[in-house]
Amino acid sequence: MAFSDWDEIRTAYQVARMGTVSGAAQVLGVHHATVIRHIDSLEGRLGAKLFQRHARGYTPTEAGQDLLAVGARADDQFAQLASRIKGRGNEVTGELLITSLTAIAPLVVPALGAFQDIHPDLEIQFLTDTRLYRLEYGEAHVAIRAGKPGENQDNIVQPYCTLSTVLAATKSYVERFGPLTEENIARHRFIGTTQESPRAPFLRWLVDVVPSGCMNFKCNDIDSMTHAVKAGMGIGFVSSLDLQTSDDLVEMLPPLEEWSIKLWLVTHMDLHRTAKVQTVLRFLKERVRDWPVDPA
Repeated sequence: MAFSDWDEIRTAYQVARMGTVSGAAQVLGVHHATVIRHIDSLEGRLGAKLFQRHARGYTPTEAGQDLLAVGARADDQFAQLASRIKGRGNEVTGELLITSLTAIAPLVVPALGAFQDIHPDLEIQFLTDTRLYRLEYGEAHVAIRAGKPGENQDNIVQPYCTLSTVLAATKSYVERFGPLTEENIARHRFIGTTQESPRAPFLRWLVDVVPSGCMNFKCNDIDSMTHAVKAGMGIGFVSSLDLQTSDDLVEMLPPLEEWSIKLWLVTHMDLHRTAKVQTVLRFLKERVRDWPVDPA
């Protein structure tokens, strides 16, 4: 059984015990929308109604009564387990999962290495997949995310920093095709995006300003675009960090404000106050002051 199943069973148990969504939400320390989502998901998974909904609250069905009995036993066993491991929550040990966009990985990875030197009993996993990891299901402890912070009311979102993106090309490209101006855009080759309606403002600029016939090479992610730019295949967007660490890249146009990427530190409320998460959050906030970014 997955972690999410146990989470939903725990929610349903509290609804059966308290009789209301608001009562269960208060006990669990979550938003009432989370309680309703867990109940709907669990009922869908089991193929049975667990509660009768009415104006006074939620009354367990026969299936709900069975769940209440199972939940009571599980709750008692978890309470016994908690008493045995009391105090371990103050330790910075075990597994720490950090998810981030790859553009800032050259800064985050060395910082996490320094953090692990301080806490050698910590096993760190650094996740940079394009998919959005679900913090509410424990898929990550801390997420460094870009763009809008999201609408999950159970997540705690803190502004982190702003990462600039710049329009760049290699020196050999400039020698071959000349400098870029707003007037001669149509004479140049660009690294474009395969996205028809990209969310990133700098990619939208490419779609809106650069003629489609100038997009000689297209990528579906910013990392591939960066590799193509560094290979001299055309003009494209790279992070300001790539520009500063490469002797071969040349900035082609002054950056626009909307080309900047706002980054956020995101945690789930269930894990936010743990010693492990609080310690790494403080560490990352301290380290960002020394990075070539604009701290929040």
